[in-house]
Amino acid sequence: MTVLSSALDVGGQDYRANREAMLAKLADLDTEHAKALAGGGEKYVERHRKRGKLLARERIELLLDPDTPFLELSPLAAWGSDYTVGASLVTGIGVVEGVECLITANDPTVRGGASNPWSLKKALRANDIALANRLPCISLVESGGADLPSQKEIFIPGGAIFRDLTRLSAAGIPTVAVVFGNSTAGGAYVPGMSDHVIMVKEKAKVFLGGPPLVKMATGEESDDESLGGAEMHARVSGLADHFAVDERDALRQARRVVARLNHRKAYADPAPAEPPKYDEDELLGIVPGDLKQPFDPREVIARIVDGSDFDEFKPLYGTSLTTGWASLHGYPVGVLANAQGVLFSAESQKAAQFIQLANQRDIPLLFLHNTTGYMVGKEYEQGGIIKHGAMMINAVSNSRVPHLSVLMGASYGAGHYGMCGRAYDPRFLFAWPSAKSAVMGPQQLAGVLSIVARQSAAAKGHPYDDEADAALRAMVEQQIESESLPMFLSGRLYDDGVIDPRDTRTVLGLCLSAIHTASFEGARGGFGVFRM
Repeated sequence: MTVLSSALDVGGQDYRANREAMLAKLADLDTEHAKALAGGGEKYVERHRKRGKLLARERIELLLDPDTPFLELSPLAAWGSDYTVGASLVTGIGVVEGVECLITANDPTVRGGASNPWSLKKALRANDIALANRLPCISLVESGGADLPSQKEIFIPGGAIFRDLTRLSAAGIPTVAVVFGNSTAGGAYVPGMSDHVIMVKEKAKVFLGGPPLVKMATGEESDDESLGGAEMHARVSGLADHFAVDERDALRQARRVVARLNHRKAYADPAPAEPPKYDEDELLGIVPGDLKQPFDPREVIARIVDGSDFDEFKPLYGTSLTTGWASLHGYPVGVLANAQGVLFSAESQKAAQFIQLANQRDIPLLFLHNTTGYMVGKEYEQGGIIKHGAMMINAVSNSRVPHLSVLMGASYGAGHYGMCGRAYDPRFLFAWPSAKSAVMGPQQLAGVLSIVARQSAAAKGHPYDDEADAALRAMVEQQIESESLPMFLSGRLYDDGVIDPRDTRTVLGLCLSAIHTASFEGARGGFGVFRM
């Protein structure tokens, strides 16, 4: 039998403590998500409603098929910055007329939907997801363009938005723009470069320069409607393909456009899958509040894969990395999960072989992170940890099957790279509230700086100030701790969202379904030189 057994003591003190710690982190996460949902705040939400307009998420809800999920991406973008949490943009994956689509929606309650540097990063990430997974891209547009005070950070890289739209279209991936309000200056190119354009009567305003700019540039007197209104674009310029009488009509027409796309998934839908044998709620009590304490990743695997059925690969070799085969919502996956945290030479070689096997079989890979990195020390350096760690990173870098990553606990140092961190282009990467990621742990990093400073003082013959050293270490530890937390990292779009552990199976299932919209084939060679 390959059904995993569980040794989790749900009545034990450790489990209860872990669960309470996780619930506290989830409460903090809910508070931050609420800020994104609030948009620009009550004043601007009310003003928007008085104009007879729907909010960004209300537009998305009406666009989607009834009773289907919406996987929101990067909801904490801009967290910890001077900009509103959420970055004035909502992005995610949802089903429209039976077709999985990548949806973006400007939030006009936040500075009129103007784009700031984090909005740009969030939009570009959404475009990457649409291109990699061949997802039709629907833009729900109402934006005043760039947030002008931050134009120096937006203007030059912002051109990639329009480049991406044309590349999506060239790749045969449909793009649809639904314009509810302003789409001015550079923003006018979003409908201008989309395959299908819908504009709302007396609301949509699409022009390169509004009446004041036209007056200054040419001396010409004009008004919004004649210059860039929906009816003008539908009757005169031809920019609008469809003319909607109101927002709900625009969304209805968008659904009809998607229904006629003839956009098909590369793979047939999988058969219904058996749920795990164990309660997903128990995922709350597995990861310790102190990440120095190890936990068995099989307890996590048993609660997310189909039927808790897992065929482990090399279970007796390189035991601090668990590898094996499973299905998740009917899709085959290869799983790599850190057990005791540290990656040794055996684990690195095991991972490289397993990744090659997954590529031979065209099976997507799921990385479950809890690693402090590759092992250091004289014995391990002499044993070849550098070349073996490089072998694992080489395999991850050149693997061509889709990768999914979930940061459960620690994800430090080069171990983050070997386990397919953001720089290695996983199709999707999510974090649990318990996760932490940095070049190394706060205490280790502060200790290294202290040792270097002490050695430098000794080399110069200077006395060492132990009191100042203690203060420095405390400051560095606090800084690194705050910068390694998931909300900080998510705010910088180093993941696609911080999720409730209980939602892990659902989130991964939605991602796997999206991944299988595009065809893929594993690398049959071309892994570069493995140093032996």
